[in-house]
Amino acid sequence: MANPAIVATNVRKSFGAIQALSGVDLTVERGTILGLLGPNGAGKTTLVRILTTLMKPDQGSASVHGYDVVAESDKVRGAIGLAGQYAAVDEILTGRENLIMVGRLYHHSIKDAAHRAHELLTEFDLLDAADRQLKTYSGGMRRRLDLAASLVNKPSVLFLDEPTSGLDPASRLALWKIIRALQERGTTVLLTTQYLEEADHLASTIVVIDKGTIVAKGTPSELKAKVGGDVVEMHIADLARTRETAEVLHSLGNGEPEVDDALGTVRIPVNDGTGTLPKVVRALDLAHITLVDLQLRRPTLDEAFLKLTGHRAEML
Repeated sequence: MANPAIVATNVRKSFGAIQALSGVDLTVERGTILGLLGPNGAGKTTLVRILTTLMKPDQGSASVHGYDVVAESDKVRGAIGLAGQYAAVDEILTGRENLIMVGRLYHHSIKDAAHRAHELLTEFDLLDAADRQLKTYSGGMRRRLDLAASLVNKPSVLFLDEPTSGLDPASRLALWKIIRALQERGTTVLLTTQYLEEADHLASTIVVIDKGTIVAKGTPSELKAKVGGDVVEMHIADLARTRETAEVLHSLGNGEPEVDDALGTVRIPVNDGTGTLPKVVRALDLAHITLVDLQLRRPTLDEAFLKLTGHRAEML
């Protein structure tokens, strides 16, 4: 890969006896979106803090836009933008004043900072609210302004730490559109997210980190393929017989059935979906277990995540 945007080599970081990162190697190609997934405590935020110069690694090296994050931290900060899950803006100031303030912190002239603020307010559909105090903004508007603030200096590499956390679906979709547009204009994006649907929709490549170590990397399709085969999913009429259903069908799958007693669902990974479906129906008929519905589908990213880490995505 020629001249990548982000490179991390054997990055390690400990906090006392806790090893947050255990030799992480990472390469991100320019102009792509990398989704960084992992359960709480996996090391995602620690890695982002190191790559954005907010923390130094104990061992290893990392560079962003060709600059070493330790030796050339000033140059790294000039090349990146960072937006976290909590808005890093001033509630007393207006939206316009917030963006002008950020521009001034980047040593822009007042005229240039005001011009850039107007550009971003227009792009993020905030112009009508530009001169209102931030405390009057909705959650989605605040998040859009925070993302706009991270772009004041036109960064080549953008770090987004759970940018849509807590947003309603409409606001989340609006931010997805903005993030995709940034990538299409050539911005490299490293995105940590708690929403697997978000990573599936946006990321060119997904990296799964668990206990400070990268356990998988690939496109969303490649990670789903790691689950293998198809998934037979069914809903049972009698919720009390869900576990019994899993036992009846256990021998037909290529892995442990997944059971949800509250919903009466059973999911079974299989190698040959079309060949297995008739066997499932016959086995349940012999056991006098009534189906509400039955479907055959490809594995989801959630199921791939569970297989790779042993954790459900909801634990992120």
